[in-house]
Amino acid sequence: MGDRTSIEAPSSRTWKYQVFLSVRGEDTRKGFTGHLHAALSDAGIRAFLDDNELERTEFIKKQLEQAIDGSMISIIVFSKRYADSSWCLDELTGSFAQAFEKHEAGICEGKHEKEKVQRWRNALTQAADLCGEDLKNADNGHEAKFVKKIIGEVNKQLYSKYQLDIEHLVGITSRMKVLSNHLDIEKSGSEDVVRMIGIWGMGGIGKTTLAKAIYNKFEGSFEGRSFLANVRGVIANQPITGLVGLQEKLLNDILKSKDPMKVDSVDVGSIVIQERLHCKRALVIIDDADDLQQLEAIARARDWFGPGSRIIITTRNKHLLDQVGVDSTYMAQEMDKEEALELFSWHAFKRGYPDQEYLDLSKRVIRYCQGLPLALRVVGSFLIKRTALEWESQLERLERSPHEAVTKILRISFDGLPDRTDRNTFLDISCFFIGMEKDYVTQILDGCGFSATIGIRVLIERGLVTVNVTDVLSDESGTDEIEGVALDMQWSDKARFRAEAFTNMKKLRLLRLSDVELTGEYKDFPKKLIWLCWHYFPLESIPDDFPVQPKLVALDLQYSKLKIVWKDCKLHQNLKILNLSYSYELRKSPDFSKLPHLEELILRHCVSLYEVHSSIGDLGRLSLVNLEYCEMLRDLPLNFYNSKSIETC
Repeated sequence: MGDRTSIEAPSSRTWKYQVFLSVRGEDTRKGFTGHLHAALSDAGIRAFLDDNELERTEFIKKQLEQAIDGSMISIIVFSKRYADSSWCLDELTGSFAQAFEKHEAGICEGKHEKEKVQRWRNALTQAADLCGEDLKNADNGHEAKFVKKIIGEVNKQLYSKYQLDIEHLVGITSRMKVLSNHLDIEKSGSEDVVRMIGIWGMGGIGKTTLAKAIYNKFEGSFEGRSFLANVRGVIANQPITGLVGLQEKLLNDILKSKDPMKVDSVDVGSIVIQERLHCKRALVIIDDADDLQQLEAIARARDWFGPGSRIIITTRNKHLLDQVGVDSTYMAQEMDKEEALELFSWHAFKRGYPDQEYLDLSKRVIRYCQGLPLALRVVGSFLIKRTALEWESQLERLERSPHEAVTKILRISFDGLPDRTDRNTFLDISCFFIGMEKDYVTQILDGCGFSATIGIRVLIERGLVTVNVTDVLSDESGTDEIEGVALDMQWSDKARFRAEAFTNMKKLRLLRLSDVELTGEYKDFPKKLIWLCWHYFPLESIPDDFPVQPKLVALDLQYSKLKIVWKDCKLHQNLKILNLSYSYELRKSPDFSKLPHLEELILRHCVSLYEVHSSIGDLGRLSLVNLEYCEMLRDLPLNFYNSKSIETC
């Protein structure tokens, strides 16, 4: 059969049909065209073929014209007797004007004018010049393969119109380039391999936006496609039926059956997915998954999908990607300052840059949002068309208490942590340890009774607060619910409070002060400290009435005014880290004889230090000693040199 097909692409409007088949009816309808129409229907594509859609009435011509005009794509099947049909010629010269460039409508042949016949000839000539496919030459005349190729081309053009909605794509190009390399779609041999890719990161950082952009770019390259949005939310809202609903959506998205598929249970759905999709080259996005059960129900194994398929999973939990065994992972990155300013401006000013008078205020917002796209969108939309004075007021409020919509999204990451221990670890790190060395923090948190090594790893895999401490200390309103206090007055006037303000904080474990002076007695000070960090400690020695701290792991008194550390080391039996750096008036090190667990001694820039206590040589666990820039120190006790495991600086 010498059939030749030509496809014209859609423009942007609403369509009744997706494809119009222009054919010479009796010539090919029972053969090639019939097979093509059936294949289009099986692929879920609405295709017009006149003997399926029209009653043979006097209005047939008008109905044909409406069908032609209401179709997104036209497929013209040229056969030997195509030009015998005045209907076919009318189809070429009617609403195909856009496709064939310049044609006028024709009328029936037989009683036609010469110029009408010429128009038909011109239409056929121009149609012949279109880039089409010839069945005899394509796929060695293999009709089934030829039809499959046409379906693929139709899908490609159809889905270039059906793009997922993404507003204001800022900074996406570089991220897509990196992720495209992970997907490995366009490389030779990739059509035989099924790959699973994970995108992970904290909530609101742009994982879903990136997945949508990838979907829009590549979906036309696949036989089937499905974007399963907000999987976590679907399951949370529909705990019984949600997972089955997602399985049904996956099947119906890819198979495009006329009758929507239904499955009775998750187990049945898994079997149907495996049986029906294992030959389909599909692009599947599983967005915001948070549980292994979800992934096992939707994409448990690569062989559930046809060769060349790509499965993309977005999640806040990197460990979930390790559990399912993805081929590659991509950590979503926050925006840099320029990208953040542009995205914020689109939402606050409806253009890619801020008004000049709002530039400084906009930069404050950027600092507040820390490159988080969600926060930039929410805050920008809230501030649009507000005065500079209103901006100032709102920014002050935001800096005290985050926007509810942002908090709601970010809290999901916190609430999703496996147990209370992990949540407490997160809070401690958030409040006290940002920017500190991981090993240092691990030692302190282990002292808090947390399994910090695994706890910190959980927080890292999740891509993950504070009260106004001055008010609590000023009015001495602290309670036994307080477990940590952080107060840094380094850039403010020196703060002075009574030591008794801490009396009721019986559970206090973590205390970080900077440039703070405590007056009064310490005898009722909390006795369960694990970490005491007090920069610019104002006293010449630790007070005699400072209570025993049997759980103290780290003592950090950098920039202190200490001349001697303590007179009686009764409080630090379990101390592992002692840091007295930049204590410029310190002349002698403390007695180490009651510090059997000490591992790190850091005395950098103690410029007046001239003597280290001889008990340093008896510290069997000591592994690090830092004495940099201790200019007055001439030598160390002889027994110190007997230690073979100590690293010195």
